[in-house]
Amino acid sequence: MKAWKEYQEKNKDRFLNEMLDLLRIPSVSAKSEHKEDMKKCADAVKKSLLAAGCDKAEVMATDGHPVVFGEKITDPSKPTVLIYGHYDVQPPEPLELWNSGPFDPVIKDGKVFARGSADDKGQFYMHVKALEVMSQTDSLVTNVKFLIEGEEEIGSPSLEKFVASNKELLKCDIILISDSALLSMQSPSLDVGMRGLSYIEVEVTGANRDLHSGTYGGAVANPITILAKMIAGCHDENNHITIPGFYDDVLESSKEERELLNKAPYNEQEYKDELGVKELWGEKGYTTYERTGIRPTLELNGIWGGYTGEGAKTVLPSKAYAKISARLVPNQSSHKITEILLEYFKSVAPDCVEVKTMLHHGGEPYLTPIDSKGYQAASKAVETTFGKQPIPVRGGGSIPICSILEKELGVKIVFMGFGLDNDNLHSPNEKFNLENYFKGIETIPYFHKYFSGS
Repeated sequence: MKAWKEYQEKNKDRFLNEMLDLLRIPSVSAKSEHKEDMKKCADAVKKSLLAAGCDKAEVMATDGHPVVFGEKITDPSKPTVLIYGHYDVQPPEPLELWNSGPFDPVIKDGKVFARGSADDKGQFYMHVKALEVMSQTDSLVTNVKFLIEGEEEIGSPSLEKFVASNKELLKCDIILISDSALLSMQSPSLDVGMRGLSYIEVEVTGANRDLHSGTYGGAVANPITILAKMIAGCHDENNHITIPGFYDDVLESSKEERELLNKAPYNEQEYKDELGVKELWGEKGYTTYERTGIRPTLELNGIWGGYTGEGAKTVLPSKAYAKISARLVPNQSSHKITEILLEYFKSVAPDCVEVKTMLHHGGEPYLTPIDSKGYQAASKAVETTFGKQPIPVRGGGSIPICSILEKELGVKIVFMGFGLDNDNLHSPNEKFNLENYFKGIETIPYFHKYFSGS
């Protein structure tokens, strides 16, 4: 609508500056030293919701970091859209790999570089500004609620209890999430699902203390060597996961779904060049889109032990550690896979070491039916502003709370992300294209229009 575009264009600079202010707050949920920053960011989100037109907004306590709730009720008889997002961000380390300060936003080549720019501050803030656009142009045709949490990056441990205790407050007809990516601005897409997650840590102990590698090397097991062998044995020559029971519940995609998924534009050489790799690696018999969307994976996220400081120290370490995550697909249970992983690393350990395993967090996979009213409204909205019907794709990442939100609130979820896969999520130099940010603000009001049937 003309009024939406005119209002957005008139306030474009302010919309950007407000998002930059939010990015300056180091809301790292994983680190206790940022507890006050988390409160500061929650307060900032609350103020932004009220300024955008919410009738009420409040910072609500949980067992962990607070949740921000806001709502704009236009007419109880109209459909209600619940916007979910998160204001917490990943730790920025390693800091030396950033070209600018992670919490000092820099705009370069039409992109804003900062931690949280695409994941998820920039993306949920599109909805805040879209609400303002609709409110100020007197064109809001739905009721809107916001649930912006502060623990998504650590697995949302407090949110299930919060949602279960506030079902009436969160009552809605659809949940809309922007925490995913487009294939490209030229080939828009909508995620129809997210993979689940199982995240564990493994500790391997050899001798009761660090030893001299000359005196004891060859006589005592090196925990790093043992751990490396255990991890290497998790994949076979076809990069198929070897852990017994891992694939038992995998829902195999149909031939038709695989064909639809692979209609998405893809240039393997460009993909490799952008990542700086000579060859791709993955499960044999599947395309890149299939490997990152419809197949489960097992990845080593970190490994350490022994001496890693400057110079040399000939030590045979007492301990070695690894952080390992599995991405899961429909029908796989994070609880079942976690138990399988925890027991597997104990079972394959030789007697020369002791192994301790522990769970960090997990979440269930999620699928959105493409024939649902919510998906169709999102598809029509994207087609309206992009001029192309979006391609349905499977997202490779995880949003652990999705299955819980549907279970507790009894409604479906629609993913409507405007990031890009190369936005460096969870990595140094995270960025969000300004074109994508403003396109999101332009597109979101159309979702409300089409979902309401207006």
